[in-house]
Amino acid sequence: MSETTSHGPDWELLYETASVQSGYFTTGQALEAGYSLPLLNHHINAGRFERARRGIYRLVHFPVGEHEELVVMWLWSEQQGVYSHVTALALHNLSDVLPSQLHMTLPTRWQQRRLRVPDGLVLYFADLDESERNWFEAVPVTAPGRTLRDCIEAHVSPELVRHAVAQARRRGLITPGDEAQLNAGLDAAPQGPA
Repeated sequence: MSETTSHGPDWELLYETASVQSGYFTTGQALEAGYSLPLLNHHINAGRFERARRGIYRLVHFPVGEHEELVVMWLWSEQQGVYSHVTALALHNLSDVLPSQLHMTLPTRWQQRRLRVPDGLVLYFADLDESERNWFEAVPVTAPGRTLRDCIEAHVSPELVRHAVAQARRRGLITPGDEAQLNAGLDAAPQGPA
């Protein structure tokens, strides 16, 4: 017996995909679940889905999450972005400062793309190892050590970073050797205007 390959929309597959992404899904994920573009539009018009931004949708009746904007921007990055720099500091609870913009690192191959970067998103480019990534709820974030190094290289306020280094060490997120290296990096970093 041969298996049938054509099928109608698979609500369970779409829901399963969206449920691990705070209720969001992409056009590509909808197509994989058997939802054609006309069917997507039908569900938008019927009030079951809403368009979050181009190519990204939300299940209307999915519970609202605290960090949905993180998921939307991560889906915009085709799930390649990793939250980094001061955004990662905040997500790791290493800073009380809430950044006014989201900071994300994309693979270096993305530098060649002509990107229309969403408002409120600051991009960096680097190829990250798996060991440099953690997860915060549904989105990837740079590991604490990488986050602190990125902040030093980006000339984030030395006082803020020094406090974050001390807090990361107290919480066991970095080793004493990491702490010494990071503090040496802070000491060597050029200081801004007094």
